[in-house]
Amino acid sequence: MKIAMLAPIAWRTPPEHYGPWELVTSMITEELVKHGLDVTLFATQNSLTQAKLRGVVPKGYEEDPTLDAKVWECLHISECFENAGQFDIIHNQFDFLPLSYSRLVKTPVVTTIHGFSSPRILPVFKKYNGHTHYVSISNADRSPELDYQATIYHGIDLDQFTFIAEPQGDYLLYYGRIHHDKGASEAIEIARKAGKRLVMAGIIQDEQYYEKQIKPHLKAGEVEYIGSVGPEERDKLLGNALALLHPINFNEPFGLSIVESMACGTPVIAFSKGSMPELITSGFDGFLAESIPEAVEYCLNIDKINRNNCRKTVEERFSKQRMAADYIDLYKKILK
Repeated sequence: MKIAMLAPIAWRTPPEHYGPWELVTSMITEELVKHGLDVTLFATQNSLTQAKLRGVVPKGYEEDPTLDAKVWECLHISECFENAGQFDIIHNQFDFLPLSYSRLVKTPVVTTIHGFSSPRILPVFKKYNGHTHYVSISNADRSPELDYQATIYHGIDLDQFTFIAEPQGDYLLYYGRIHHDKGASEAIEIARKAGKRLVMAGIIQDEQYYEKQIKPHLKAGEVEYIGSVGPEERDKLLGNALALLHPINFNEPFGLSIVESMACGTPVIAFSKGSMPELITSGFDGFLAESIPEAVEYCLNIDKINRNNCRKTVEERFSKQRMAADYIDLYKKILK
C-alpha cells in the first residue's frame, strides 16, 4: 500500500516546539512505516522522517517570515496532487484547501479534520462531502452537515512521557497557547483562589492578551511564565505537576496536552467543553468542571485521583500504535 501523507507546512514535521497538526502527522507517518507501508511524506524540506520525504518549501512559514504562506501552500499541495497517480491513498492533514484538488485525481483522499477554525470554511467541506473520506478527531467535533468514515482519536508516543507516581513539584501547570480560547487567565484565577503556585508554558499566540491578562499577574513563586518548552523539559514539567489546568473557552476538538499530561500520571482539571468529556473520566483520571469555583474545589481534592489511572487511560485509548492501526483499517476499507 502506497500512502501520500500531506502535512501542514506552518512548522517542521515533527515540530521542534509548537505544531500539533504536524506532530500528529509525524506520529501517524512513522507508525505506518513500521507497519511496512510505503509512505511518502509531503512536508517542509527540513522535516525528519523514516518515510520518503518530498518537500518544496525549505522550512515552515511560521518559522521564516520571508515566506508567503499562500504561495508555498499552493506549491506544496500541487506537488502532492500532481503525483497522485503514484499512490493508493492521499491522506490529507492540511485542512480544507487540498479538497479543491480532490476531483482532479483518481486517488482516494482521506482528510483528517483537525477542527473547524471558523464556520466560514464549512462550505468547502460540504462541497466535497460525497467525494472524499472525512475522519473526525472526536465525536464532539463532528458537523451534522458532513458524513464521516470514522472518529479516530489522536495518539501519542508513550516512550516520551515518564510516569511519575509521586510528583516532586508543588505547582499547578498551564501548558498551551497563551490565548483566550485556552483559558490562560482563568488558569491564573483558579490557581490563586486555590492558593497554589502556577507554572505557565507555551507560545504567546495573542500578544495583546498576554500583555493585558497575563503579564500583570506574573510573580516569582506565584505565577511564572517560562515560555515554550521542548520535549525533555515538557516531560519533567508535566510529570512533576500536581495537576494540569485546562479551563478552555471554546469547544476544543481534541487536547493533546490532556493526553500527554495523563501519560505522565498527572490528572487534568478541565472545563467540560468540546471533546473534554471524551478524553477525561471525571473522578477517575481527572475532573470536569463547569465553573471556576468548581475547578478550585477540584484543585484542593486532586489527591483523590489515582495517578496510575491517568497512565492506564492513555495506554488503553491514546497510543500512537492504536491510532495508526485505526487508520490502516480505514485505508483497507476504502480500497475495498
